[in-house]
Amino acid sequence: MGFVSAVSGDAFVRVEESLGGGYVRLKVAEAERRQAKHDIRCVEDIVVELLRNARDAHAQRIFIATSTGEKADGEKQRTVTVVDDGVGIPPEMQELIFEPRVTSKLDTMVVDPWGIHGRGMALFSTRSNSENARVVLSTPHKGSILAITTDPSALAERTDQSTWPKVERKEGGMLHVAKGPHNIIRRAVEFAVEYPGIDLYLGSPAEVLATLVMLARFELNESDLLFGDDLDRLSIWQRPGAASDAAELTKTAEHLGLPVSERTSHRILIGEVTPLHTVLGRVSRHQPSGAADGAPDLYRDRRGLRIDPHDLSVFQREAEEAFYRLAEKYYIHLKSEPKISVGSDEIRVRFEIDKED
Repeated sequence: MGFVSAVSGDAFVRVEESLGGGYVRLKVAEAERRQAKHDIRCVEDIVVELLRNARDAHAQRIFIATSTGEKADGEKQRTVTVVDDGVGIPPEMQELIFEPRVTSKLDTMVVDPWGIHGRGMALFSTRSNSENARVVLSTPHKGSILAITTDPSALAERTDQSTWPKVERKEGGMLHVAKGPHNIIRRAVEFAVEYPGIDLYLGSPAEVLATLVMLARFELNESDLLFGDDLDRLSIWQRPGAASDAAELTKTAEHLGLPVSERTSHRILIGEVTPLHTVLGRVSRHQPSGAADGAPDLYRDRRGLRIDPHDLSVFQREAEEAFYRLAEKYYIHLKSEPKISVGSDEIRVRFEIDKED
């Protein structure tokens, strides 16, 4: 074994099986070395694991929808649905990721405020402690949706799931959670404070759906909206924004694991369901002046200035033409159309590029 390690590197002896697409099954000894035994003690632990997975998938937006309901036998259940804009999960891996020691993090084990992550046990432990855990939908490079259903009588959760924690500013300006119940909201706030570069949203399925519609419609161009019947061309989180009416939004929401009634869809489309602020934006608003610096609230900012879609489309085409003049000189290419975002006091244009070899 020492000879194999010397010739092939340490990675070889840590892997039991290569599963393709960058995924591997770790050997038992390696999983144990990474503290493979992981005990999910409450539903809040599951939320943390789902957030860490989305972070490791390079998500820049994460949406958590939580709801409670009743099973056929009348017993209560909780559903947690997480939508992200990360790299996605290949189709052949969408069931395997719930098996023990399966991970995409062969060389990127992460130590964060919640412990060690990357040993291939988090989703296995999540499913083991849940009534149901599944990948609702995932497309490579277009994001993922995972849904977890738990039985509160079998997996504990905090009684108070509505109180937001108190957030204070430490010396140096950093926010931290000072006190409050250790509920799902607190876990989301702790994560948002730790990773301020990720836009995290938390609410009911209807609120999350309203937020997806609002954000997508600010970012999608006219052609995306006109040809909304071809949803596969859009990132998963953008697809509700292409719905033309309540019936279509209801159908899309069901497909994304965020079921709502057609009446609720209608209320979303006419603006009666208020989109969410980011978690960090919400807690930052209660801080002294200047506390929200570095934590933009997309809903508040973007609602502050309305620009006619036709004018935005013309501006986008002109920006693209200006880019091409620059591209010829510096040997770069556009990967997609320019992305325009409108804030209360700014308009941002983002160009995603490829460089010539």
